Amino acid sequence: MRAKENALRIIRFDRPERVITEPPAHRLCYHGCNHEGFDEELGDDHPLGGKWRDIWGVEWHKVHEGVMGLPKGNPLAEPGKLTDYEWPDPNDERICGKIYRMARDFNGRDQFLGGFHRDTLWEKAYMLVGMENMMIYFHTEPAFAREVLRRIMDFQLGIAEHYARLGVELAYLGDDLGTQRGPLLGPRIVNEFLVPEYERLFRFYKQRNVLVSFHSCGNVESVIDTLVGLGVDILNPLQSTANDLENVRAMTEGKMALHGGVSSATLMDEPVERIFAEVRERIGQLGRNGGYFCWMDQRLPFPEVHLDALRMAVEKYGCYPL
Repeated sequence: MRAKENALRIIRFDRPERVITEPPAHRLCYHGCNHEGFDEELGDDHPLGGKWRDIWGVEWHKVHEGVMGLPKGNPLAEPGKLTDYEWPDPNDERICGKIYRMARDFNGRDQFLGGFHRDTLWEKAYMLVGMENMMIYFHTEPAFAREVLRRIMDFQLGIAEHYARLGVELAYLGDDLGTQRGPLLGPRIVNEFLVPEYERLFRFYKQRNVLVSFHSCGNVESVIDTLVGLGVDILNPLQSTANDLENVRAMTEGKMALHGGVSSATLMDEPVERIFAEVRERIGQLGRNGGYFCWMDQRLPFPEVHLDALRMAVEKYGCYPL
């Protein structure tokens, strides 16, 4: 069975041949997706100590090696700044041109064509406004909060138009909605402010039969039903130390594939034998009937030998029947 067909069968809970690490894909992104600025190309790849401003006007500082920078300057920290704020244009050649350049390298051979919407809504909002500010404004300045979210989604829909023009089959959306101990936002805020905007983008993709992978770190159990209702096909990265994995599988069985689940702590510090043991456990726990891509639950600078062990363990234990 070819890799793309096997991945589709995993997503559909339809008798795949084997568990794999992720859907095979050629991924497109726009300039600014990885926090680049108009006058620079590095974004999150800045060296330690680097400072820059992205296409949204957010100021970034690179504080830790091997991971993204931290947003330090918020251009919409006060509602009064909204009037004069210049929103990025998804049709600006400096932004969308990268999508078409990257698409030239797609050979169409046994891969999905994918398109990224990093920081889809909530995360982009708190980068622009500040996290504490945004949480306060949901209650004290709801019209401002809604306008910020609406304009962000307008941008994402503009990017989606470019992806659709190129025939993207798998859209990657993402907002961290959880913490290590529970949800980051209460259900009222999620349902009243975020869901109506998410629905606009999901409707766009579902009308075109595009699969949707949604990334959220932290505890996501409180939003799983919401994500299923929106039409998420794959949930990533399924942070193992923040979720009851058995419960997550029960809530998503036959409805939504899971991607991740192998503890970052194990991959960072444990011996290879422990990595093999955890992979075997996760595949049996989450992949009994399909619906599971076995991979890390966080992207961190892991030792390469441990990543090799993860791949080898999936190859060893991932063949159906389990």
